[in-house]
Amino acid sequence: MKAIWNDTVIAESNETVVVENNHYFPAESIKKEYFKTSETHTTCPWKGKAHYYTLAVDGKENPDAAWYYPEVSLLAKGIKGRVAFWKGVTIEA
Repeated sequence: MKAIWNDTVIAESNETVVVENNHYFPAESIKKEYFKTSETHTTCPWKGKAHYYTLAVDGKENPDAAWYYPEVSLLAKGIKGRVAFWKGVTIEA
């Protein structure tokens, strides 16, 4: 699977985990040069506290377009530390 934004592959892996129709990519599969830490956090009742990244590609930014859970509940242990996307990021096989 590939995550693509601004015509650039920002993550690629054959080991994604799908939860609630979102592909969660292994942390080591993201191209870190396109990710900037965000101060945004949200809480999911069953997964835990989400942390966000802003994507930065070719001078354009997409605030909080990627998220991950550094700590998760037992129900969500399969996505701990994995990264998922939204806000115009396309996922392709």
